[in-house]
Amino acid sequence: MLFLYNFGIQLYTLAIRLAALKNKKAALWIDGRKDLLKGIEKEVDPNIQYTWFHFASLGEFEQGRPVLEQLKSKEPEIHILITFFSPSGYEIRKNYELADHVFYLPVDTAKNASEFIRLINPKLAVFTKYEYWYHYFNELNNQKVPLYVISGIFRKEQIFFKWYGTLHRQMLGWVSYFFVQNEESKLLLNALGIKKVKVSRDTRFDRVSQNAQHSKELTPIANFCRTDKVFIAGSTWPEDEKLIAELTKEYKDWKFIIAPHEITEAKLLALEKLLDGKSIRYSEYSREEKSGSSKEEKSESLEVENQSQYAILNTQYTILIIDNIGMLSSLYKYGHIAYIGGGFGTGIHNTLEAAAFGIPVIFGPNYHKFKEATDLLKLGGGFSVQKYIELNAVMQKFQDDRLCNSVGEIAAKYVKSHQGATEIILNYILNSSPC
Repeated sequence: MLFLYNFGIQLYTLAIRLAALKNKKAALWIDGRKDLLKGIEKEVDPNIQYTWFHFASLGEFEQGRPVLEQLKSKEPEIHILITFFSPSGYEIRKNYELADHVFYLPVDTAKNASEFIRLINPKLAVFTKYEYWYHYFNELNNQKVPLYVISGIFRKEQIFFKWYGTLHRQMLGWVSYFFVQNEESKLLLNALGIKKVKVSRDTRFDRVSQNAQHSKELTPIANFCRTDKVFIAGSTWPEDEKLIAELTKEYKDWKFIIAPHEITEAKLLALEKLLDGKSIRYSEYSREEKSGSSKEEKSESLEVENQSQYAILNTQYTILIIDNIGMLSSLYKYGHIAYIGGGFGTGIHNTLEAAAFGIPVIFGPNYHKFKEATDLLKLGGGFSVQKYIELNAVMQKFQDDRLCNSVGEIAAKYVKSHQGATEIILNYILNSSPC
């Protein structure tokens, strides 16, 4: 089985190399790992023991972030080292201020794992939700380094619980403690003889609550929205955008803000074409704001000119396309309804970011793997749609402000009632590990 695992790692790496010839994200994945261990050796201090946080991508970083930040707050002398598997996490957070170092995770081979662990000399390791790497887990176990999985979630369909999942079950046995999102996950692990498990729920609830309380003020967005009703679509894919494009034709008195999951020029052009040229990109809309704020002192006439420019653009455009990364988590504060993309593909993106702001959430049909989406549906704070007629029916309901607000309150209460995972995890780690 280990032979097949190692072969699979090699095959995956080869596939990424081939994809890198045409795909920018794949190229970043490959380029980021060139001479990686040599670079790590030059940067890290061999006399320091690091607290190692690993994240698959940006979403997992945001999920584990409350634990990292609270740990650093309680133990400010610790040295934090972060690794990412995906470029979408590394490229955005490579300069994260609370980390001493941020690296890509070297490919999971026995040699890489042994060298990496030797170089960073970790006190403990924290993995968030996903990512089970045989050689890294094995090396941490051999070196007796505590390994924690936080916000873990398990389903009986996963390889761990199949007859052929022996190797993956072995990985689970090397985890010092699991903090899982639900009782089902705990029972599945218990059935494998794994008893060091606690249902702590999901740290994302803590993160989105923090974000809602301390969200950024986005002046251009506020100028675009003004007092209009606003429909915000986050992390959208083409199938989502087809539905939303139809919605924009019918609800001309609403403002629409669309934040695509991918913001390549080709994707943006395709979206603009779908919207019949009735949209404007954020970078273009905010240009006057940037030109004005770049001067040391804004004159009153310049401010009037900028406001006039916004008024003209608001007359011309009711659809704003977000062509940057990192703004979405604060966008929802300006919305009345949120649509979360991804539900026509492998699964929906983060519904909790929007729900934390107390607005209804809508998403596509592939939501069943996401407990929070299922919960919101049951409670009445979320809605799933598969066709435009269904989306339009939901939109019709929310023309009633009172109904829209009451559904939003349900979503907000759900988020608030599930906070507290970070404190549970930290209490255990601080009392069990040498931070």
